[in-house]
Amino acid sequence: MTELLRNILRAAAVITAALLLPASGAFAAPSAQAAANEAAAAAPQPTLSQPGAQAASLTAPQGAAADSLRISLITCEPGPEIFELYGHQAIRVSRPDRDQVYNYGVFDFNAPGFVYRFVKGETDYMCEAVPTWYFLHEYERRGSKVTEQVLNLTPAEASRLAALLDYDADPVHSTYRYKYCTNNCATRVLDRLDEALGYPVAYPDGAPENATYRDAIRKYNEGYPWYQLGIDLALGSGIDRPVSAREKMFVPLVLKESARGARKADGSPLVGREVTLLPGQGDMRQAPTPAYMTPLAASCLLLLVALWIAYVCFRRASAGRFAVPAGAKIFASIWLLITGLAGCLVWFLVFVSVHEATSPNLLAWWLTPLALALIPFVWLRGRRGRALASALFTLYAVAVLGLLCAWPLLPQNTNEALFPLMFVSLIVAATEAIMQGESSYIKRK
Repeated sequence: MTELLRNILRAAAVITAALLLPASGAFAAPSAQAAANEAAAAAPQPTLSQPGAQAASLTAPQGAAADSLRISLITCEPGPEIFELYGHQAIRVSRPDRDQVYNYGVFDFNAPGFVYRFVKGETDYMCEAVPTWYFLHEYERRGSKVTEQVLNLTPAEASRLAALLDYDADPVHSTYRYKYCTNNCATRVLDRLDEALGYPVAYPDGAPENATYRDAIRKYNEGYPWYQLGIDLALGSGIDRPVSAREKMFVPLVLKESARGARKADGSPLVGREVTLLPGQGDMRQAPTPAYMTPLAASCLLLLVALWIAYVCFRRASAGRFAVPAGAKIFASIWLLITGLAGCLVWFLVFVSVHEATSPNLLAWWLTPLALALIPFVWLRGRRGRALASALFTLYAVAVLGLLCAWPLLPQNTNEALFPLMFVSLIVAATEAIMQGESSYIKRK
């Protein structure tokens, strides 16, 4: 039994990590980065025949310009995989002796306890510098567009920023505590840029008024409704507050768009010019899921099943047969098992995890581990057992009904597919409460 519970928790940890990883954009294992550095040190300068070299050389300084320090924002467009949906942000530094990309999206998936630490909100990411041609190779291989925005910096500003990046890439200082919305590959670049300039850059606010973190996440999850459902389950009301123009740039593509209109303190543009390093193959994200295969369609179908079972139960009751049919008991048990296990995950994220985005989560009033404790009461026999079961299911039904009625007034947005599922829980609980209560009353008479 202990081993079973341990395996369930492991599975839940893996699922939650899969849900939360994409905010960082692209990832690379430290071993791969180290291999790239070693290969770059041992090999001659890349020629046009090497992976990514042609793209990397498009804006390479030549002649007298080679003696200058040039720093650019690198934005990689989304890919088809879940962890590629938000794109990726990095920063390129071109020096006379080397051309590198500083990548804040590096982690070691093989580190001890990585998945558990990620779910708990104690994930450490790293900044590593790799040759530009090596960084571009992965995006060239998958066909994603990569854009370079050359920053309009004075020599002193560029030198300070380069020094900060070198400091971050030093193995002694390279590790940082990852946060889903406020400390990822994009926000780290913003922070270092402000620190180098000595003041916050002024960015335009092109997003709708009162836009939230959840709004931004949903925009880039179009075509992935099942993934969005998982996000809406795992992330609570903390991502539903209006965010500032700067906070919206936790998404790399928003950062790229905002940088185009950003201004320095003297009024000059932040971006001097923009270059396409890799043209890509267009939007790599998958086509929208057909309506009949979405979570909303599945949850509505499940609601119809629950309504039909309730109808059958009450029809039997009208004929004086108050015993709950075996099929209804099996459905109720399976549903309580599903919601109970989901509740274990949600409660872990709310009460144990230190993720900034997972607590508070008002869905914890519905998805609760206590649902697992109700399963035995579905099968209880005897007058006293049925009376107790009726009372417990009544309390559960009242809790779910209260949440549904209060939801329009609560500060949390959620997925539309979850409301039919809440009604399924309400119907299951109400049916059990009424049927078992009536059965207990009949037996008592």
